[in-house]
Amino acid sequence: MTRRLISSGSRFEEEIGYSRAVVDGDLVWVSGTTGYDYAAMTIAPGVVEQAEQCFRNIAAALAQAGCTLDDVVRVLFIVPDRADWPACWPVVKRHLGRARPASTLIHAGLQTPEMRIEIEVTARVPAPPSEPATE
Repeated sequence: MTRRLISSGSRFEEEIGYSRAVVDGDLVWVSGTTGYDYAAMTIAPGVVEQAEQCFRNIAAALAQAGCTLDDVVRVLFIVPDRADWPACWPVVKRHLGRARPASTLIHAGLQTPEMRIEIEVTARVPAPPSEPATE
């Protein structure tokens, strides 16, 4: 299999030199993704709204790789303010509740003070459906 790079179109990817996601074999690594709406280059003030946008951005990258949030096997959450994390639980459950990936939470500063959550995932591309047996 060849390595494939996926871009969200964010100017940050070009300016900094990274990809939104990398597909290699049947694995997809999605970069730490913040709550920016890349089409408008805006970010909502609330952590819940940012978490929802993170998942929209991640789902778009996964779709380009041929998978969905249900294929996520590992997730890393980074929040600067630990008090923000409980409000995100329902958002996380709605988007990852079926996949139930291995998960880690880190409390750390992000690139700008406006960023209140960053999410990084690893997913496995599902195997194509097998052909029905013919006699």
